[in-house]
Amino acid sequence: MTAPTSSTQRTVLLITHTGRRAAVEVATAVADRLVAEDMRVRVLADEASELAIPAAEVVDSDGAADNCELAVVIGGDGTILRGAALTRHPGTPLLGVNLGHVGFLAEAEWEDLESTVEAIIAGGYAVEERLTIDVVVRLNGEVLSEEWALNEASIEKAGRQRIIEVIVEIDDRPLSRWGCDGVVVSTPTGSTAYAFSAGGPVVWPEVDAVLMVPISAHALFARPLVAPPTSTLAVELLPHSSAGVLSCDGRRTVDLPPGARIEVRRGRSPIRLARLHQAGFTDRLVAKFGLPVSGWRGAAELRTPDGRPPGA
Repeated sequence: MTAPTSSTQRTVLLITHTGRRAAVEVATAVADRLVAEDMRVRVLADEASELAIPAAEVVDSDGAADNCELAVVIGGDGTILRGAALTRHPGTPLLGVNLGHVGFLAEAEWEDLESTVEAIIAGGYAVEERLTIDVVVRLNGEVLSEEWALNEASIEKAGRQRIIEVIVEIDDRPLSRWGCDGVVVSTPTGSTAYAFSAGGPVVWPEVDAVLMVPISAHALFARPLVAPPTSTLAVELLPHSSAGVLSCDGRRTVDLPPGARIEVRRGRSPIRLARLHQAGFTDRLVAKFGLPVSGWRGAAELRTPDGRPPGA
């Protein structure tokens, strides 16, 4: 799928980590270049004073991405996750320019800024959809909270001293009881984030699945699980358990009293990510994690002169 074309003026939303001077400078350069090409640039009201882009349209968060061709995020994965919340319902594609460390969600690095901006101007990007999860918290049948996540929903102990006691459930059937520090329910996109740190598998983003990864579980059967996207995964805090806390993408939290039930399903609204490069996920893993691949033979036509996969 390619960028849309229209006779009306093209609009891009800029979302910036304004706490970093480098991000502000990059965002200003991007805005100036897009405006020079007769494109409209929007910035968020709470970022406008830091950015100081005279030609930009200042908008509130609500509806900021409506009728935008693209949202460009300048920052790291945390800023991209903030941008995902703004673009999810209008379905605006999101393109991240990484100024963080690993930046797994970002498509471009700041060193490649010029070619990235040229690709935006030319509409030279494809769009892919990433699975999200919807999360419902219940207590005695009453809904306490409804949330969503692109990466993961984590259910963790609220205090440092005590573990939480949970029963996990897949498709309305109990699976196991764990005393643990927590449980991470992740998307394939989030498999390289918190779930990875907890010992979960890396799952290619093209795979439709939902992961459940226990954190420091005191049980014989406490392995990461991969369920189909049609499944409903649930975690119940036992009535005698200590309190817990739900965190969605590390950004939105909900207190979990003993007896709370957390249900996770495939999200109704995916996130749309803009892609500039054709390199596969394997190459992204090698590049982002700096994986050692010297000595790789493979097919001769696929090797670079130094023996690394193309794009790494």
